[in-house]
Amino acid sequence: MQKETRIHMQAVAVSRNGSSGVALIDVAPPRLDEIPGGRGVLVRVVRVGVDGTDKEILAGEYGKPPPGETFLITGHESFGVVEAVGPNVHELAPGDLVVATVRRRGSSPYDAIGTYDMTTDDDYIERGINLRHGFLAEYYVDDPEYTVRVPPELRDVGVLLEPTSVVEKGIAQAYEIQRRLRIWKPRTAFVLGAGTIGLLAAMVLRLRGLDVHVFARDEAPNRNAALVAALGATYHATASVPFAQAAQSLAPADIIFEATGYSPFVFDAMDVLGKNGVLVLSSVTGGSRTVEVPADRINLGFVLGNKVVVGTVNANREYFELGVRDHALAVATWGDWALRLITHRVSGLAQHAELLDLLTHGTGTIKVVCEVSALA
Repeated sequence: MQKETRIHMQAVAVSRNGSSGVALIDVAPPRLDEIPGGRGVLVRVVRVGVDGTDKEILAGEYGKPPPGETFLITGHESFGVVEAVGPNVHELAPGDLVVATVRRRGSSPYDAIGTYDMTTDDDYIERGINLRHGFLAEYYVDDPEYTVRVPPELRDVGVLLEPTSVVEKGIAQAYEIQRRLRIWKPRTAFVLGAGTIGLLAAMVLRLRGLDVHVFARDEAPNRNAALVAALGATYHATASVPFAQAAQSLAPADIIFEATGYSPFVFDAMDVLGKNGVLVLSSVTGGSRTVEVPADRINLGFVLGNKVVVGTVNANREYFELGVRDHALAVATWGDWALRLITHRVSGLAQHAELLDLLTHGTGTIKVVCEVSALA
């Protein structure tokens, strides 16, 4: 940014100084020398996706600003182009297309080995979420460790890599856990929810050759059901046949990926999970909902059936790179399938109110993105 001699840039931020609201603000532009050792990477933001986490942060439910600041620049699903690099950056060059990971290194032993998404720190750093500014801005600077190159062929879907990384982490860990079984070869997968995460989970599981069944509330035909069918997966409407009932007519699930945001479904999934199966939970449910469950039956099934439950949230670089691989395979297999997940676009940071309105009240929304700048 030094070459432009700019004195400010625009960003979308939420106040954390006692007042409320979201605003377009002017802030000092980032500098390469903010990253020590000549390792800075300056990125011009092209596109940012928003999700339920952003909605909760913008509503003031959580999200601390960086130390000494009274505001938090939001946005954690990034896609951009490298504008400049420090003298000791050899992994990236100006013109490279990139995404940034979200979690940053903390103080735990897990952070020290690069698995900062598995930190045991109580207060962790996430760009655009907690203690570090995010990407709903014209530019950002970061370290190459957290900056992942995206091939030009994925320029239209690169903004989906952050949610894809959450899916990749959960599925990769399911396979890693099941190495204990020596010959585990999953055949059937259930995906609960047909939003962005659920559809991406179906994509990744289909790429691994599983028979995938996606369960969502709305009756077909609808956009989400059509996207499921395009993958060669099967869509089930729970409005007409409840999940637990529909599952009885299908082969036992070796993997269930839960992405509904509705915690009672977790216990239904635990109840129907097949022997030696893995249930992956991706919903962050911050409410106080309670539900009565068949506790003895679920417990007995897990003990006698060698079942596992694992959670997935955020991801380190490894899973972003897996996402790049799988999106490339998806393009080769299904063409523009992933691009069809981006249903709504808002032009420019100044339209942040429209962005939030679409996220909260939009009809037929899957993924909403802000087009921050043009990609030549």
